[in-house]
Amino acid sequence: MRLIRAPGVYAPQEDTRLLAQVLRGAAIPPGARVLDVGTGTGALALAALRAGAAEVVAVDVSLRAVLTARLNTIGQPVRVRLGDVLRVVGGDTFDLVLANPPYVPSDEVMERAWDAGPDGRDLLDPLCDKAFDLLRPGGTMLLVHSGLCGAELTLDRLRAAGLKASVVDRRWIPFGPVLRSRIRFLEWHGLVEPGLRYEELVVIRGDRPEKPS
Repeated sequence: MRLIRAPGVYAPQEDTRLLAQVLRGAAIPPGARVLDVGTGTGALALAALRAGAAEVVAVDVSLRAVLTARLNTIGQPVRVRLGDVLRVVGGDTFDLVLANPPYVPSDEVMERAWDAGPDGRDLLDPLCDKAFDLLRPGGTMLLVHSGLCGAELTLDRLRAAGLKASVVDRRWIPFGPVLRSRIRFLEWHGLVEPGLRYEELVVIRGDRPEKPS
């Protein structure tokens, strides 16, 4: 799939591909209404349509990403919206939420497409806390991030919000340019062992029960 990508917009990478792979095997209900959090180029919004979704709402805080995703989804049932997803969608609910949010640990936000605070959880935690409210009863969230951020923390947070949660896929990949440039920061804060140059990507699934527990 060829996609237009403006400078500064997150390019689909291993995390995008891993989440799309899990999506294909997730058997989402035909005609599902989907929310794509941090859409970037719109790659996952298009993957959701190919998997059987009827409509996708794609959200990003970057104007460049929104314009890029709109170009890539012309003629498709995708509504691309600008802003913080927790404010933009209001009380709207979805059958499926896809999320590949920024999760790279950083002591400052240098690039919104991937920087997410000292532990990489500045966006993950609020999203996990809101997950139950974003989903319809019986709905599913599929979320990808680096193991550097703590998969167990995400599982605990989703469960505390009322979802059933588990890791459904994992993949080890070499550090890319961003993480390689932050080796000293990562080692100093104990996020990686000295000499480690691989990270584990994890896809976490959270399901909202059909009925209140």
